[in-house]
Amino acid sequence: MTTLTLTTDRPGERLDAFLARSVPGLTRSGAQKLLERGAVLLNGRTARKNDRPSLGQALTVSLPDPEPIDVLPQPIPLDVVYEDGDVIVVNKPAGLVVHPAPGHPDGTLVNALLYHCGASLSGINGQLRPGIVHRIDRDTSGLIIAAKNDQAHLALAAQLQDHSLARTYEAVAVGNFREDRGTVDAPIGRHPVDRKRMSIDRRNGREAVTHWSVLARYPGHTHVECRLETGRTHQIRVHLASTGHPLLGDTVYGAKKPVPGLAGQCLHARRLRFVHPSTGQPVELECPLPGWFQAVLDRLGG
Repeated sequence: MTTLTLTTDRPGERLDAFLARSVPGLTRSGAQKLLERGAVLLNGRTARKNDRPSLGQALTVSLPDPEPIDVLPQPIPLDVVYEDGDVIVVNKPAGLVVHPAPGHPDGTLVNALLYHCGASLSGINGQLRPGIVHRIDRDTSGLIIAAKNDQAHLALAAQLQDHSLARTYEAVAVGNFREDRGTVDAPIGRHPVDRKRMSIDRRNGREAVTHWSVLARYPGHTHVECRLETGRTHQIRVHLASTGHPLLGDTVYGAKKPVPGLAGQCLHARRLRFVHPSTGQPVELECPLPGWFQAVLDRLGG
């Protein structure tokens, strides 16, 4: 069993919402189950899911041991950019799903990590997502980090919260931006009708901030760099589409007709920066643009 000590940072927030926001891999329903089991203490007493703690109150959370992993290791090739006893960073190809889900029971990055790392993956995110600290979309390529133990996972998850784990992407957007740089600060939530999509939701959405800057301009398209402050599902895709510049090839938030030669959106996780969970030293990693992305730029510039 893993025990966490947390400090509340938003006065008046429901306790189940705070836990879902603060504990990596924990959903709101999962937080409610912990509270129902008496696994959460608020200032030493058993907490209730509708408690609204004051700023700075202490929480003790007892997480159950991870369930046995039923996902099978598979010998899927990995482009390992960095690896040590605590973390592994992989350059994920476009088309590779991160973890098993309905419709994708195997052949995922998790299957590959289990084969490569054996039992050395954190268990905080449960049996379907061992080691996974953050995700990138199936058709997005680039750097993704996984944790090899629970301590490293918690440290990296905390860095996601305070933005010291920094992710920078490159993308090709449709249309020409008027400015050379800007910021989209707009909360994101589930689309009210299509639950497979996300949308700007200023009432119930979660905070989302994307900083963008122009790298190169082409007729009808722009090569941009996007730096995330937050990591919401489909964040870059939703934010740029909200400015009138959806990503090239994004048939969910842009034009419905696929782009020849593209399997999905033109988006690549180019750089990753984090503080090593054991040494405390900064780690900065970069991977080149994949061939298909460079081919898009060559066609646009030709």
